[in-house]
Amino acid sequence: MLLCDSAQVADGKLYILGGGWSLVGPEPSPSAVALKVDVDWHEVDMIHHWELALEDADGQPVQVETPEGVQAIEVRGDFTVMRPPAIPEGSPIDVALAVNFGPLPLVPGQRYAWRLAVDGQSDENWVLGFTTRPLSPDGSGDEMGSLQ
Repeated sequence: MLLCDSAQVADGKLYILGGGWSLVGPEPSPSAVALKVDVDWHEVDMIHHWELALEDADGQPVQVETPEGVQAIEVRGDFTVMRPPAIPEGSPIDVALAVNFGPLPLVPGQRYAWRLAVDGQSDENWVLGFTTRPLSPDGSGDEMGSLQ
C-alpha cells in the first residue's frame, strides 16, 4: 500500500504520481491509494472481495455528509486473478489496484489510516497511516502563516 497524489493500473502495472507521502493538507486535496496484492497460488481463479476504509486515530470509521446522508469513507470491489502459464507452480500472483479520491474533508492536525481487508481478513501490515497538517496560527491553510 502506498499513499500518492494519483495512481492508475495499466497492463497489470501501477503508475504512481507523487507517491510515498504521509503528511497532507491542511486543505482538502485529491489523493490515491496504490495497492499491490499477492494472491496465493491456490487462491487464483476465484473472486476476491476487498474493502478499503478510512479510520480516525481511535480506529473509528471517518464519516462525511453526502447527498444520501452521513456515510463512512470506504471503497469496495472484487478482483479475480488468473494463473499465467509462465509462473512456476506455487508462486504468488500479484494484482495491482489503484483507488483515487477527490478532495476529502479531513480535520486539520489529525491522524488517519486507510485499512485494507481482503475476503473479510485484515492484517496489521494492511494499514496505511497519514497526518493532516494543522492550520497556521492565523487559521489559514498556509502552515507558515502570512509573510506580509
